[in-house]
Amino acid sequence: MPRVDILERDEIPSDKQQFYDEIAKYRGHVARPFKALLNSPEIATKIASLGEELRYVSPTINSEIREIITLTISKIQNCEYVWTHHVDSAKELGIRQEVIETIQNNIPPRKLLPKEGVFVQFTKELLENTKISNATYSAVEHLLGQKALIDLIAIIGYYNMLCLSINALEVDLEDGINPLLNKQQ
Repeated sequence: MPRVDILERDEIPSDKQQFYDEIAKYRGHVARPFKALLNSPEIATKIASLGEELRYVSPTINSEIREIITLTISKIQNCEYVWTHHVDSAKELGIRQEVIETIQNNIPPRKLLPKEGVFVQFTKELLENTKISNATYSAVEHLLGQKALIDLIAIIGYYNMLCLSINALEVDLEDGINPLLNKQQ
């Protein structure tokens, strides 16, 4: 059970409902984590705005890379909500089952294709070690370039913040959605 109210638009004071509408603008809806964050409407809107910038407005990181790092972050942070909502997206984008299982089972990504494994490794190094080895940094910079590498770091920070918020507020999955993080794919 969530630690805060999961707010619908009509449960927000009328002078703050524009924050709900702003979050829904790009997404077409407001997901449960943002409904929880709307207990602090200004912060919720700023967090959503960062996500919109990174995902929709200036997407220098392609969807496949974004889903690989999102799954890696959700696994590291044991965030059932994000994992469950992103694993199907990853599959729809063509992320191989081997990549998903490697992340889910915390297997070193050495056997993945370099263009997949390097992003798992980069994310794990940053979140688990709080720094990135020169070899991993150079490999990602070579693949993406400097601007996109900065955007990648920002996306990792964004999804890490979401996972931590979801976990701290104990935002649960919607009714009828089965958890997938700790199940075999």
